[in-house]
Parts: sequence; structure tokens; C-alpha cells
Amino acid sequence: MLASVVREYGGPEQLRLESVPDLVPGPGELLVRVEAAGVQFVETQVRAGLMAGTPLAPPVLPWVPGNEVAGTVAATGEGVDPSLVGARVAGRTQQGGGYAESALLREQDIHRIPESLGAAAAVSLLGTGRTAVGLTELAELGPDDVVLVESAASAVGTLLLQLARQASVRQVVGLARGERKLALAEEFGADTVLDYAEPGWSSALHEAGVSVVFDGVGGAIGREAFELLRPGGRFVAFGFSSGVGTAIAPGEAEQRGVTSLAYWGPPTGARSPEVQFRQTRDLLAAVAAGRIRTLVGQTFPLRDAAAAHAAIERRETVGKTVLLP
Repeated sequence: MLASVVREYGGPEQLRLESVPDLVPGPGELLVRVEAAGVQFVETQVRAGLMAGTPLAPPVLPWVPGNEVAGTVAATGEGVDPSLVGARVAGRTQQGGGYAESALLREQDIHRIPESLGAAAAVSLLGTGRTAVGLTELAELGPDDVVLVESAASAVGTLLLQLARQASVRQVVGLARGERKLALAEEFGADTVLDYAEPGWSSALHEAGVSVVFDGVGGAIGREAFELLRPGGRFVAFGFSSGVGTAIAPGEAEQRGVTSLAYWGPPTGARSPEVQFRQTRDLLAAVAAGRIRTLVGQTFPLRDAAAAHAAIERRETVGKTVLLP
């Protein structure tokens, strides 16, 4: 089978299409013919060698990135219901391998894809769906909240805008860069949109009483957003598209009377597999029923995985980026 393989850390060009051995499902596993594979920002960081020493980095190279796949079950391993062959499923792999024509999933990790969803839409909800639901649950949104969503045109951002709207908050503000992304933020539910490339963007919110910040950018933008929070506010970090997280000194949030939270923690820590599975299942059902929209912003053939990584690093993408083997 074909797969996009990283043999050395470095730029996007390190992703090369190669022929690799076919996979065989082991006990409790399914072999899935991949129809769509999700591409995540963090995978660009791993490929660049910036995540060395963390659990996200592969123990050894070569490495096939990708842990979000959707497709059709081609074979089952020992202990797995053989009637699943032919079923359309989506799920997260254990240790990469998604940028390929086939991938292995554990039976306990699969979601049946609703008939109304294509593979690309389903795969776009695996990581982002559970993250968006988890963030809104963590923030405990209510009708008095004024919510600022950074990276508002991203896959997680567009879901957060809609979930905040469904929570009946007082105001939803989308923060993005450029006319295209600002227009998407409005389309997906923002009452107000602001371009963080404009100096002094935060001045428009000084009197708004921002109570929740979903921080997907980090760096200087995240810091400027943190400064907007009113007493009792919640700063909820979920990404660092700027390349660095938001710097908050120990005890600073408490001194200002706000709470600093993060999806993966500390202080919240990782969620249980059961909770994450439920969060993904809930979003898949909501999208299938038409209550929530997902945004697959761009797709690339498997052979162009390097181009997908380059586009993400140049911050040219919107919504979810998906490979189509």
C-alpha cells in the first residue's frame, strides 16, 4: 500500500509517498480502507522535530503521521465481529499511520458514520469535535457570557462559534485574520468579527465585558485576549497556531480574579477515553441531524501531504484540512 512517510525531521518536503507493507489486523483491530485522513497542526510540529521528548513524537523514525481516519472496514482481527466488514467507520489510530491507503483501528474506538455524512466530514469531527465539545463543557457557558473565539475560522473555531451560539450566550466574537476568514467567522455564528492583524484590535472589546476566551493562537494574540477578561472570566487554551503558547505568570490569573484552564491541562488533565468518545459521538450526531455544520476547508490527495502541511504552516487554511487517499 502507499503511505506518506517521514524518515527525517524537517520541512514539509520530508513527507514522501512510499510503498510500505500491507497491514494485517491483530486481535481487537479492524483494517480500514482509508477514504479520508485528517491533518492536524500539531502533526506539522512533530514532523518539524519541534515536539521531541513529548508523548506526541514517534518513538522512532520512519513515521507515518495521522491518527484521524474514515473509510470502509476491509478486514477484522481476532475477536472482532466479522459483520463489520463493509461498514463505514471513523476513528482515531493509536500511533499514527493515517496518511495511508489503509489503517488499523481498535474496535472500541470506531464510530459508525451516519448515512448523511461523507468520509471527509466525518473525519473532520474526530479530533476537533471532541475538543470543541470539551472546551465548551470546560468553560461552562451561560447566558451572561461574552465569548471570544480565537482562530475563529479554524476547524475547532467554527464549531466553538456554533456551540457558543447554542448555549445562548450574550455575545460571540470571532477573531481571525483576513477578509476570507472573517467572513467565515460571521457565517458560522459570530456576532462581531475582528482582525487580529490590525494593531489595537482589542480596543473594540475593552467595554464588552469579555468573560470567556477560547485561545487557539497563543503568543502575543493570546496575551492580548487574556488582558480583556473581566473578573470571573475563564481563559481556556486549546492551541498555539502562533508557534508558542500564551504566557501567563504563576498566580497572575488568580490575582486578576480569572481562571486559566486548558483542554489537556494542567489543571484539568486529560479526559478519559470514554468521555472523549462521547464528545465525538455527540458532534457526529449533531452534524448528521443538521444542528451543527462542519467545515472541510480544503482537501489534498495523499501524494500531496507535503503541500497540505505547507499550507497549514503558512496559515492559508480554513476549517479542517483532509487528505483523500
